[in-house]
Formats: sequence, C-alpha cells, structure tokens
Amino acid sequence: MKARVRVAIALAGAASFALAATSTRAAEAASSVEPKPSAEVTPAEHLIFEVDHLHEVPAQTELDYAMVVAGEKAEPPDVVRVIVASQGNAKGDAKVSDRGGEHPVPTSGLPCNPVVIYFLERDIAEMEALTGGQRRYFQKRVRLALAEGPKIVSATEHIGGKAVAVRQIVIQPYLHDPNAERFTRYVGKRYTFELADALPGQIALIRTEVPGPNDDFVHPVKTETLSFQAAVRKLPTPGGPTPTKPGDAPRASR
Repeated sequence: MKARVRVAIALAGAASFALAATSTRAAEAASSVEPKPSAEVTPAEHLIFEVDHLHEVPAQTELDYAMVVAGEKAEPPDVVRVIVASQGNAKGDAKVSDRGGEHPVPTSGLPCNPVVIYFLERDIAEMEALTGGQRRYFQKRVRLALAEGPKIVSATEHIGGKAVAVRQIVIQPYLHDPNAERFTRYVGKRYTFELADALPGQIALIRTEVPGPNDDFVHPVKTETLSFQAAVRKLPTPGGPTPTKPGDAPRASR
C-alpha cells in the first residue's frame, strides 16, 4: 500500500458525511493511550470506501436493503433502495432512498456503494442528536478507528438461504476516546461492516450496537442493521432485453 494522500472523512456542507483527501495528520494527534492511525490507506478503509462496489451491477438495477432498528427507540422496518442508473454506476449517478424519499449522498467521487455513506450519515446525525456533540467530532472518531487498521476477518454468512463468503470489519470508535466521559453510554458502541464479492453492490451488512451494562452485547440497548435483500432490474436499457431478476443473487438477508 503506497504512502499517499490518505482518505479522510470531511464535512461537505452542513448535512453531509462525505470523503475527502488530506496529506497531514498533524491536526489529528490522538491521545497517547489510543492506537495511532496509519499514514497510509488501511486495507479496511480501502475495502469500505475505495473499492468500486457497483462495477458489475447492470444499468437500471435496484439494490434493496432492509433497515431494522431494534431496542431503545425502535422504528418500523424500512427498505433502503439504491438505484444504479448507469452500467456499473459509470456515471456516478446511483441514487439512495428510504421511506422518507430520496437522500442525496455526496461521495466526493469515491466509487463505493453509496449505501455506506447513507448509513454513516444517519448514524452521525443520530449521535449528534443524542449527545449534543458536534457531528464533525463523531465523523473524526469513525475515521480514526478505520485508520488504525482494524482486522479484516473472513467468515461465511447465510443470506437468502445461501452460504456467502464475507469479509468482516469491526471497530469501536469511542473505546479510547479522551472525551468519552461526555457520552459514557456510547463508549462501547460497536460498528460492523460485512462485504461480499458475490453480492450485487458488495455490501452484505452494516450494523451498530450499543451494548447493555458491562459491555453486554448479548443484550444490547439498541441495534441498527442494514442488510442486503435483493437486486431487481427496474427498467430495460435501450435496445436491451426484458427486465429480469438476477437469478443467482441471494434474495433475502439473514
């Protein structure tokens, strides 16, 4: 992995969680008790943000993800839809929507599946509302956690009745936070990313968990889970075949 201008989470307008580039770490010195971020793009950052997740997705395909919020302040289940308008998202015109309508998701030109940015934007806005903290601060904590080089673990998940190989990344952005006393309830909050080459869009699951007392993840206070459901062709491309549902793609999540 070459030393370079590293990927960093930056504020792109008042309500955006986007990705930009920076060539310095001087302004981001972490506490001496914290793991130090790498000067290079870590494999975890690359896998989540820099891989072209949509490159094999046909034009006019809808990728459906279940959004389930359980526990404290549970919400009715939702379906998050990513409409890939151009072949392989070559024009960068994929759009994201949920029950509230379309959500503009600025990705600063990164090729990742925009559902990643959608989920993180949602999470950062929630942390800001729950704690009264600044969204820029929570963005920084997530970025630094990924920049510390978390492990990528190979695993097998059952998605739609099929065994699917996934790569799993787990981070706890607030575990060594020097300001954690301001929001002690969320110190142990855990983020899990699962990516699968075999799935259209490559995102199998993104989950956050707020543990119960004494870091009890068996009985979490709250979980928010986005998981792959299906890929459906929405419209025929000009001169193309009749719309079909991809036959080999798993059709439902765990």
